[in-house]
Amino acid sequence: MAEASRWHRGGTPKPNLHYSKEVEIRTTLQELALYFIFLINLCILTFGMVNPHMYYLNKVMSSLFLDTSVPGDERTNFKSIRSITDFWKFMEGPLLEGLYWDAWYTKNTLYDLKNSSRIYYENILLGVPRVRQLKVRNNTCKVYSSLQSLMNECYDRYTSKNEDLADFGLKAETEWKYATPESTFPWHWGFVGVYRNGGFIFTLSKSKSETKNKFVHLQLNSWITRGTRVIFIDFSLYNANVNLFCIIRLVAEFPATGGIITSWQFYSVKLLRYVSYYDYIIASCEITFCIFLIVFTTQEAQKVREFKSAYFKSVWNWLELLLLVLCFVTVAFNIYCNIQIFLLLGDLLKNTEKYSDFYFLAYWHTYYNNILAVTIFFAWIKNMFLAIINDTYSEVKADYSIGRRPDFELGKMIKKSYNNALEKLRLKKPEEDEDKKSTKSGDLVERARREGFDENEIQSAKQMKKWKERLEKKYYSAEIQDDYQPVTQQEFRELFLYAVELEKELHYVSLKLNRVMRKISTLQP
Repeated sequence: MAEASRWHRGGTPKPNLHYSKEVEIRTTLQELALYFIFLINLCILTFGMVNPHMYYLNKVMSSLFLDTSVPGDERTNFKSIRSITDFWKFMEGPLLEGLYWDAWYTKNTLYDLKNSSRIYYENILLGVPRVRQLKVRNNTCKVYSSLQSLMNECYDRYTSKNEDLADFGLKAETEWKYATPESTFPWHWGFVGVYRNGGFIFTLSKSKSETKNKFVHLQLNSWITRGTRVIFIDFSLYNANVNLFCIIRLVAEFPATGGIITSWQFYSVKLLRYVSYYDYIIASCEITFCIFLIVFTTQEAQKVREFKSAYFKSVWNWLELLLLVLCFVTVAFNIYCNIQIFLLLGDLLKNTEKYSDFYFLAYWHTYYNNILAVTIFFAWIKNMFLAIINDTYSEVKADYSIGRRPDFELGKMIKKSYNNALEKLRLKKPEEDEDKKSTKSGDLVERARREGFDENEIQSAKQMKKWKERLEKKYYSAEIQDDYQPVTQQEFRELFLYAVELEKELHYVSLKLNRVMRKISTLQP
């Protein structure tokens, strides 16, 4: 009784076997809320980099340079070019008219600036456009011997090994002389080849009439030859109303089969990023993203240090690592793009009389958006498959394993919903209903009677069950937060009776076992 009295007073610490289901739910929901904030932040970063003006700017420019027909020939535009004659018609018609806007529709002079071209009156032409050609050498392929009398020249498809680097034609101006590339990256991936930088290059004039004369001069002197494999037309625009740069590349490929295949690229990008208040909100989201990245990296590092090689056996952990790698790549791309824009944008804008190569900046900016899109895709995949809940559920399960716990668990609830969804999609066979299981368990009393248990044993078992449920309700309740709980005299009495009943059951089972063992010994020869 002394020990019982001391237990009643709380002198002896009781093992902390209960686990609060509210703590489990609160912890899980906190992690879900934190990850949900991360997803919202990532979505703002992803969709905050684009706006509807990008689509409309691309649409307007593509309509002007791709769909405008040659005067007097409604069937010929850039998309429908199939011959060298069609190409020169486009250069002297839709391209020339689309690039030079120096007067209002009333024929009055629109602007008195160095760069007077304002396409659709709102888009400034940055610098001057550039035209670049890549060629291949003669005899880069072999003509069958029996046909050499009919054709002794052979121009293979474009490769860096087949490229013609020799000057040709008049050899007096830059368009007839090969220009080595200033940078080896990025290459252009076309329909029939992958093309590097450099080539035979010329830039257009500020004057519309001078540019037209240039086109006529090049056409008469056969600037396009049988060795021509691709021609790039590059220029850039800036719209101050929406703070967007539009980088345009029109491509005409001349395959070895003959004819012309056209393609195009329109990049509307926001290179001047931190201008409005909304831009600074995006900047704060970028800082928040980096903070999340540091926190998640620290958590994963702790897991690797704790579980060591076992960490890499989980698919969810590999998904975590993939997401972290993508996040680091996104941050690296962002830093690289900002540095390149800072270094190059000022110099490009100063050279208004030269070609401003914004294609390099647009290329990397587009890759940054693509990496960000892939990152958010895998972030939502992780959310959909409940990776966070899986981790939390595993930890809660480990803590629960030291004692009994309430039947209600958030992980089980979500797992049940997940299984129901799979059953509706017919991806999993339906499991037995819980009500049926409870009905079966309710028949245990009848089954016990059929198997020969007397009423005293059945009533004793039912009483023990009531005691067990009453005690568990107190000592494993979610409302209890202490480690030490006082025991009343009535509860002590019930505990004592419970222990007595357990002793009787143990004695009864022991007698049955002895009886069985004696029967077995008599059966042995």
